[in-house]
Parts: sequence; C-alpha cells; structure tokens
Amino acid sequence: MALSPDPAQWWRTAIIDIAPGSIRVRGYAIEELIGAVSFPEMIWLMLRGDLPSPDQGALLGAVLVAAVDHGPQAPSIAIARMAMTCGVGVNNAMASAVNALGDVHGGAGQQGMALYAAVAGRAGNGIALGAAAGAEIGARLLRREHVPGFGHRFHPVDPRAGRLLTLVDEAARRGAVEGRFAAIGRAVEEALAAAKGKRLPMNIDGATAVVLCELGFAPDEGRGLFILSRSVGILSHAMEQKAQGGRIKGPMPPQVPYTYDGATPRTLPPKAAKAGETTP
Repeated sequence: MALSPDPAQWWRTAIIDIAPGSIRVRGYAIEELIGAVSFPEMIWLMLRGDLPSPDQGALLGAVLVAAVDHGPQAPSIAIARMAMTCGVGVNNAMASAVNALGDVHGGAGQQGMALYAAVAGRAGNGIALGAAAGAEIGARLLRREHVPGFGHRFHPVDPRAGRLLTLVDEAARRGAVEGRFAAIGRAVEEALAAAKGKRLPMNIDGATAVVLCELGFAPDEGRGLFILSRSVGILSHAMEQKAQGGRIKGPMPPQVPYTYDGATPRTLPPKAAKAGETTP
C-alpha cells in the first residue's frame, strides 16, 4: 500500500474514534457502554467489532474465569511473586510474568485451536470425524509432536474442562453455537486414547480451545485471551506477595539446595611468562 501524504493517515484504526469530548469504541459512545456491557462483552466488541449475544458473552466470560490462576507452582505466577520481592513495581512484576507465557507455558490453548482446525480441515474433505481425528493424531505422534490440550501433570481429571464443555453443550442445545468443535475435541480425546492405549482427559487448554473455536476466534486471539485471563491471577499474587513482604525470594527456600553438576574444584594454572620477561 502506498503511503498517503496526509499525516493523519499514518495510523489507521477501526477500533476507536476520539475527538474532544467524544470517545467512541466501534461506533458506540463510551458513556453508553459503561455500566451497560460486561468486561467480556467489551473484549468481544474490541476484537470482533460488534457486541456478542448473551450466550456468546457468557461463554467468553466462562473461559476468562476458568484460566485466571493455577497456583504459585505455575511459572508465571511464581515469577510475579519473586519479582515483587525484588522491589520492583507491580507493572514490572506483571510484565515479567506475562513474558513467561510462551509456547510451552501459556500456548497450549492456541495450539489446541490449531489442532482442532486441522482435524476440521481433514473432516471437511469427506472423512468421518473419528477417522479425521485419528489421522491427525497419528501423524503428530509419528512426528513425535506434543498433542496440546489433553492430560495434566497435576489433575487426573481437570475440573475446569468438564464445566466448560457442559456450558458449550447447553449453548449448542439453544442454538447459540454449533457444537462442532465440542465434537472435534471429544473425537481427538478418543483418538489419542486409542493411539496411546490410555486415556488422557481433555484439560483446561483443550476445553478452552473448544469454546474459543465455537465462538469463532482465531488461534492467535486465543493466546491473547489466555494472557488477559491469567493476568488477573498474576496481579492478585503480586499484590498478595507485596502485602506479605519478603526480600529476594528465589524459586526455593534457602534450606532446599540446588544440585550442582559442574566441574570439581580446580585452580588456575600458573601464568606463562611473556616474551622478554624473566621470572624472579
């Protein structure tokens, strides 16, 4: 796109229009939105350009509630708490924690959405859903790839996943969503169990991916929505740690040592004499 000579065209946005005494978000006056729409509905409006239906807003809100926190053993939460004991501000602690939310810790929901889209693509070619899920899982396992959204290192059955799926099923019965991705998620769970010889139940990331796919969000948006949700837990833990005090708390208390597996004690060899120097 050719650059416009008009400086006012340097930044272009369809999200917000601000003028003296006027703020409009996606065309709506902010004073009309305040007190009339929920925060999940506002997020939908910002991302999608219009307000959600009550069912859509409720499902998005449920996802945001489900992922707010998973305890100090979660790296992002632990980082926020450690940062606060280092004397930084809450914004620094929160930024440090959010920066840890990458592909491994924080990315499984986005990856689960991409997985379901791949299965949907296979099924769209006339293959039965179960066969499509089996083919996708088989291909990923053959490549020794991690299958996101299933199994949990802490929960034998993730209590958050079942509740989210129930809400999707109820919304599907009302016609608010199709229920297509709920079926895909369950088909993936069955295909994975058949391939592994044991059941790995859908976890929060897999269930979140179901909900967000049903709502029509893109995988990248799924990552961002998870970060919004987890930021609530990050903030609350940072503030709790500030209230508790403590200075420079590392990942483990001092009485729990780390494991050193480096070189044995050694000394520097004598320095070699430089050319022209004599040793005393």
